Amino acid sequence: MKVLGPSFPPLVDYRSTATMSSHDLLTERLNEKGYLLLDGGLATELERRGFDVNDPLWSARVLLEEPHAIEALHFDYLQAGADCLITSSYQASFAGFAKRGLSREEAIAVMKRSYAVAFRGRAMHLIRSGIRGAECRPVIAASIGPYGATLHDGSEYRGDYGLSREELIDFHHERMEALAETDADLFACETIPSLLEAEALGELLAEVARPPAWVCFSCKDGRHLCHGEPIREAAALLDGVAAVVAIGVNCTAPRHLESLIGEIRAATEKPIVVYPNSGETWDAKRRCWVGTSDPGEFARAAERWFQAGARIIGGCCRTGPEHIAALHERLGRSKV
Repeated sequence: MKVLGPSFPPLVDYRSTATMSSHDLLTERLNEKGYLLLDGGLATELERRGFDVNDPLWSARVLLEEPHAIEALHFDYLQAGADCLITSSYQASFAGFAKRGLSREEAIAVMKRSYAVAFRGRAMHLIRSGIRGAECRPVIAASIGPYGATLHDGSEYRGDYGLSREELIDFHHERMEALAETDADLFACETIPSLLEAEALGELLAEVARPPAWVCFSCKDGRHLCHGEPIREAAALLDGVAAVVAIGVNCTAPRHLESLIGEIRAATEKPIVVYPNSGETWDAKRRCWVGTSDPGEFARAAERWFQAGARIIGGCCRTGPEHIAALHERLGRSKV
C-alpha cells in the first residue's frame, strides 16, 4: 500500500528575502548548532512506501509522475529533525527525460519541480511547527548526481564512463544551469566516484556564477574513491575551489567513515559531510538487501563520525525518517 503522508493545502510563499549568501548561511548554521543534520534516503524510502523506482529514471520517475509523494517525504524528514533537504534531482537528466518523450523545456520544468516540492514540504513544516523567521528555515540543497547515475547500470560505483573531462563538464553544466534558476541554497554534488569527475565539477563550480556546493564521493574502502584514487587527493583538489564549501562522502558503507573523515581532514579545513548507507548491502543474486538497518545503531555510529570531525551528517540508501529522528536525538546530546 502506498503511503502518501499528509494532504497539503495551498501554501503562502515562505521564501526568504534575506541577502545572506549560501556560504554564510552554512557557516552560521554550523556555528549555531555545532552540526547540520541532513535528511535520509529518497528512492529507497519511496520504494519502502510502495512506489515503483525500478526504472532508468529511479527516483526521478516519482518526481515526474507522483511528486506529492516526495513532498510528503521531505515533510517527514523535517518533522524528524532534519535541518537540510536534498532535492530529488539526483537522477534527473535531459537524456533520461528525452527517452520519456519530454522536450528540453519540459525536462527543465521537471528538474525545477524537484526544488518546488522540497520548498512546499519545508513550508508545511514551518506552518506545522509555528516557525516564522527566515533565519530558522531549513536549508535546501539541489542534488547533482554523477554522470553514471543516468546510465542506470551502477557506473556511479565504478566511475568507468569513458568520457573526457570536457564531456563531463558539458553534462553537469546544463543541469546546473536549470537548477541554479531555483532558490536552492546549495548544490549537493553527490556520489562522485572518480577524481576526473571531481576535476570537472571543480572547474565548473570555479568558473560559473551559481550557488556554492558541497561535493561528496562514493568510496570503496577507508581511503579510496570507487574508481581507485585516494580521497585525500580529491579533497586536496577541491580545497582550492572557493565555491566548494564542504567536502565528504555519501552512499558508502558506514564502516569506512571514520577512516575517510581522517583522510579528508588531512587535506582540508572545510566542513566535512557524511551521509552513508544504512549498513545494509545489496545482494544482486537474491535481489534483496541484507545486513542491519537499525536506527539506534546508525545513530551511535554517527556520534563517532561527529567525534572524528564530521559536521554535516545524514543518511543515504536504506535510511528513513526513523534514522534521522535517532540522529537528531543522539547528536543533540553529543555536540560540544
